[in-house]
Amino acid sequence: MLPIMQMENKILSFIKDELSGWKRWEILWLSIACLTIVVLSLYMGDTTIGILSATTGVICVVCVGKGKLSAYLFGAINAALYAYIAYSAKYYGEVMLNALYYFPMQFYGYYVWSKNMNKETKEVNKRNMTRKQFGMILIAIAIATFLYGFILKRLGGSLPFFDSFSTVASVIAMILAVKMFAEQWLLWIVVDIVTIMMWGFAYFTQETESVATLLMWCVYLLNAIFMYVKWQKEANE
Repeated sequence: MLPIMQMENKILSFIKDELSGWKRWEILWLSIACLTIVVLSLYMGDTTIGILSATTGVICVVCVGKGKLSAYLFGAINAALYAYIAYSAKYYGEVMLNALYYFPMQFYGYYVWSKNMNKETKEVNKRNMTRKQFGMILIAIAIATFLYGFILKRLGGSLPFFDSFSTVASVIAMILAVKMFAEQWLLWIVVDIVTIMMWGFAYFTQETESVATLLMWCVYLLNAIFMYVKWQKEANE
């Protein structure tokens, strides 16, 4: 009985920590974003998988912005569902990104963040990069996008170089997120804009019910802008 009780106490403590420290605007933002996606997606006839993927994705990015460990739990669900949706739209870069990278990275990210939680705020600690470090990352993204884009083009993927940039920049941004750098949000802003263009193209030109996915990325963009300001402020403090 003792191990079971200890496990229950750990779970209750985890839930308590995840629910603590939320500001009113953060709760309101999360509620409005999820409700908007669900209502509009149902109205426009999107699939259950699409709605679940979009909703868990939004909860994930908001929790990342908040610095909560539960971000990686919702992220694992979103990565699996999104990979399936991207495959139906022939965005093979997105498929490989989510199935082979995002999904396993959720477990690594959870482990790293769990070792760097602020005991007072119950949020992960934030920090900044140097300009030299960020400049080197931008150069690496440009080179990798060019090379990977040719591979996706040979595979017959849709919008291969857009897909390539989204994939490469997302890989780097995920690493920065795990490493708790505020500059991750600058990359996410650009990734979100490019990916919105991709899914907008898929929605209007292909026979795919991807409105929930398109709305999800629009929410991602707004969230990235909000959280860049938040993380910069907290990193400087």
